Amino acid sequence: MFVTDIRKEFYDVVVHQRVALLVAPDIDALCACKVLQALFHCDQVQYTLVPVTGWQDLSTAFTEHKEQYRYFVLINCGANVDLLETLQPDDDTIFFICDTHRPVDVVNVYNDTQIKLLIKQDDDLDIPNYDDIFRDDEDEDGEDSGNESDDGSEPSGKRRRFDEGAVERRIERQRAKREWEARRREILFDYEQYEYHGTSAAMVIFELAWVMTKDNKDMLWWAIIGLTEQWVHDKIPNMKYVTDIATLQRHVSRHNHRNEDEENSLSIDCMRISFQYDLRLALYQHWSLYESICNSCYTSCGFKLWSINGQKKLQEFLADMGLPLKQVRQKFNSMDMTIKENLREVIEESSNKFGLKDIRVQTFSVHFGFKNRFLATDVVHGAAALLENVEKDESATDNFIRALDCLSRSNLEQLHLGIDFAKKKLKAIQQTIASCICTNLILSQGPFLYCYLMEGTPDVKLFSKPMALTLLCKYLLKAFVSSTRNKRCKVLPLIMAAPLDVEKGTVILLGIPPESDTSDKKNFFGRAFEKAAESTNSRTLHDHFDTSIIELKTEDRGKFLDALITLLS
Repeated sequence: MFVTDIRKEFYDVVVHQRVALLVAPDIDALCACKVLQALFHCDQVQYTLVPVTGWQDLSTAFTEHKEQYRYFVLINCGANVDLLETLQPDDDTIFFICDTHRPVDVVNVYNDTQIKLLIKQDDDLDIPNYDDIFRDDEDEDGEDSGNESDDGSEPSGKRRRFDEGAVERRIERQRAKREWEARRREILFDYEQYEYHGTSAAMVIFELAWVMTKDNKDMLWWAIIGLTEQWVHDKIPNMKYVTDIATLQRHVSRHNHRNEDEENSLSIDCMRISFQYDLRLALYQHWSLYESICNSCYTSCGFKLWSINGQKKLQEFLADMGLPLKQVRQKFNSMDMTIKENLREVIEESSNKFGLKDIRVQTFSVHFGFKNRFLATDVVHGAAALLENVEKDESATDNFIRALDCLSRSNLEQLHLGIDFAKKKLKAIQQTIASCICTNLILSQGPFLYCYLMEGTPDVKLFSKPMALTLLCKYLLKAFVSSTRNKRCKVLPLIMAAPLDVEKGTVILLGIPPESDTSDKKNFFGRAFEKAAESTNSRTLHDHFDTSIIELKTEDRGKFLDALITLLS
């Protein structure tokens, strides 16, 4: 059931208990986890933190901890399946679920005892009515069960008439039940057809801190990063991003106003958050301007940098700005102060001439002391690169802890390391896009586009990770749409596959909706993948919290795709 008073029904319940925190591997979940950890530290709540990468992990973690814990908090996992069916918990176990995945499973919504959903009600959830989904069939046959056990004392004609009436009533009820079931299937299909994302989990937990007047600037910054992650990975529509930014902007003004009178506002370890319109150039303050323009999705697709004409256009753009190449190619920190002062205005002016009208985006930046300045997008890229680091053979848990650590302001060297990894990742994405487009690897399969990264492709190991593959898939579709002349292909969704484990012979497969600025980001591939796997008996593993990401045996890929084409045509 939905929790209406998050403080009373959630926090006051767990504050004197031992709690198990099960956290999914995405940046929004990490940020929500940081805010909750800070609250737990304030009130000395005992908790155990367990990272869970998928449903199997979640099940294992629950089995290991169910003896010691009654209260489980699930962050960004657990809302979109029938959790009690999946985990089979004892009757006194309580789950608090703060999850952005939609749609929320109807059994979770209507379970009043064990499932508590920390989900904002103002997201348009469109939950079906209880009576349309559940009905009580226990009394169905109770009314007519008495007529067979008569002892034969009544005249047989009377009994026959009585039986006929009973039979008719039963047939009528069975027909009504069949109609109800058909309607139920239809309602559930409409409700569960599309997968999408709701309000950031970090924002929901931050609002809990705010209600309890325990919020501080660190928590606010984590909420900002959680929201920014949804924008960077294209999980929410632009309108939703802008409204949530406005909410956070009010909190930022409140905190800045509160700290104006304090003496530490200019101390060496102070923290200042500011709202601004900044450039859609990835990591440009930690890179050279040239590298950032080349490796940002927006500018790369705008100029079509994989083509010779695109490279010429870039040179014209730099010339139009009047910036010396020597300055543009050196690290941003080393650029002349005179150039840096009005750089944003110069770039914006030239961008408008070259058709890049949306080069500016609403975002936040943070200053730690005098030296370190980060944009929210920088932190998202850095933390994501640490979370899916493939350079050292470290376990998923080690990467999770490192990504969690880099969000603390006491651990900035870890964040800088993450930003270095993120630069390599963004370069790898752009190189892969260039090779996919130049070698025509994106094929139109009828109802969707399809691209398969061969084993042996550079950086293919990186793209066996869900977040990196998602980012590549989104950027590749944008690039393809901007470069193709085929109007029909511009409105098609994209399915992408990459090798996952060569020894086991598996690939990771991911589907994303068509590219458009007005898109509501709803993804229908989760259901389609399940149906295609069922109809062909393909060996698939639907272990990911996002239903549109699955694992598949390499040799089943052909028949699985054929089934998808038939299904979606």
